[in-house]
Amino acid sequence: MPSRIGTLTEKSLHAALKQLYAQPGDLLESRLHGYFIDILRPPLSAGDPPLCIEIQTKHLAAMKPKLAALLDQHLVRVVHPIAQQRHILRIDRDGVIQNRRKSPKRGGVYHIFPELVSLTPFLAHPNLSIEIAFVHDEEVWIDDGQGSWRRKRWSIHDRRLLAVTGTHLLAARADYTALIPSNLPAEFDTGELARAIRQQRTLAQKVAYCLREMGLIQVIGKRGRGLLYSAAQDRA
Repeated sequence: MPSRIGTLTEKSLHAALKQLYAQPGDLLESRLHGYFIDILRPPLSAGDPPLCIEIQTKHLAAMKPKLAALLDQHLVRVVHPIAQQRHILRIDRDGVIQNRRKSPKRGGVYHIFPELVSLTPFLAHPNLSIEIAFVHDEEVWIDDGQGSWRRKRWSIHDRRLLAVTGTHLLAARADYTALIPSNLPAEFDTGELARAIRQQRTLAQKVAYCLREMGLIQVIGKRGRGLLYSAAQDRA
């Protein structure tokens, strides 16, 4: 019987996504190569490897040891939620709801890249796929004095799934190549990349790093203090 380890402390968002992605016949919290797999899907045909589906709501860097152990023999799909719409629910020390407001932040496909920076050695592996689940969620903040100073010491107690609005799969080099804007000049820096993807330059720098490590763009020089890039000749 599969162990229940891993289900006792999981947050609401993780549990809801796992329930949503699981299909009849899947094994939940099954042990493989010393690791517990969120969802283990048996192969459709004899001789094919099983599909390991991992729901990772944050910190994809924590996946590195598991990916190193699994990828050479198994297909692995990492599902990561990105909030396109978020509500924040504040609860005071007495458990009384203070307010519920809509966050102005809206996530998009490029917001996966800060998480992918630590996984660049694995991104081109043919057995790895990254699935972005675009969600509407609710963050529950608790006034316990233990949280970040940015939240004035309120802690994020939980994330609740309200809806999944779509998905985006990154399974091959071509999927990443498609994220390189067609309106970029032949030579570009991260400032121009930021404008092309309509994001902050700090995010564009992480996008450029991942694409460079995958060999999809290349450094051709410097412009001022920043690197200058061009699309790689062989991006297949």
